[in-house]
Amino acid sequence: MLHNSKRDKVLDIVNFLLLALIALTMLFPFYYMFVVSFATYDDFVKSEILLWPKTWVLDAYQYIIGSKEFVRSVGVTIYVTVVGTVVSLLLTAMMAYALSRKILGQKVFMFMVLFTFVFSAGMIPSYMIVQATGLMDSLWALIIPGAISSFNMIVMKEFFANVPYDLTEAAIIDGANDLHIFARIILPLSKPALAAFGLFYAVGLWNSYFTSLLYLNNPAKWTVQVILRQMIILNQGSLVDAGAQAGFTNPPPAETIGMAAVLVATIPILIVYPFLQKHFAKGVMLGSVKE
Repeated sequence: MLHNSKRDKVLDIVNFLLLALIALTMLFPFYYMFVVSFATYDDFVKSEILLWPKTWVLDAYQYIIGSKEFVRSVGVTIYVTVVGTVVSLLLTAMMAYALSRKILGQKVFMFMVLFTFVFSAGMIPSYMIVQATGLMDSLWALIIPGAISSFNMIVMKEFFANVPYDLTEAAIIDGANDLHIFARIILPLSKPALAAFGLFYAVGLWNSYFTSLLYLNNPAKWTVQVILRQMIILNQGSLVDAGAQAGFTNPPPAETIGMAAVLVATIPILIVYPFLQKHFAKGVMLGSVKE
């Protein structure tokens, strides 16, 4: 027992050191972005890898906040993320609940869902559908086409199927219909699943940029990820007027502006996650433990 105890302690130490090293490799890029975003031009240019600037300045943040385009893109992204997450959760939960019950043609609908899970239509058919439905250059084009994830719907369907039938049977005896059962029994019991999949949907909507490039022609409707792409990859001028608006004669380096913009775009998701962590931990383990 003593030998096993020492061996377990050694394994715990090794696991802790290994996980700490992995965590550091993941946290270092965020730390580097944070440091560079507050650095001056001289500190950034003179250091191959900047670990701690000599002078901390807010020029990059003042520069991007002074851009109407960037601020507007953040607002558009928040709107798309909030509305899209609510719509996706509602449609996914409704479809999962319907398929978790014995209905006419259940196997046919499940086959259609599984078929879309395995095979994707591709970019051109999706573009043609969005164009034919009149969603082009509309924010709904970022929400409706991908509102339901086949994987999320299948997992949620299995979760609903495991809800004790006695609960729904008692509600039916009391005169409740499917809508009342879904709203007053199923959804309150599904908070872990809704929190987990809601976070998946929110992160996907917040980080998506290709759909904005594909379906939106009006730059005023672009999401923050498109603006970041212009700033960092294309190095174009969505923020060319920011310097004048913020009162800068010499704008900060493009690298510090890009790092500051990435951090500002990442903060909302980091703020939301702690509030969902309790339910998220339960949601990701759906179906892993059976009593």
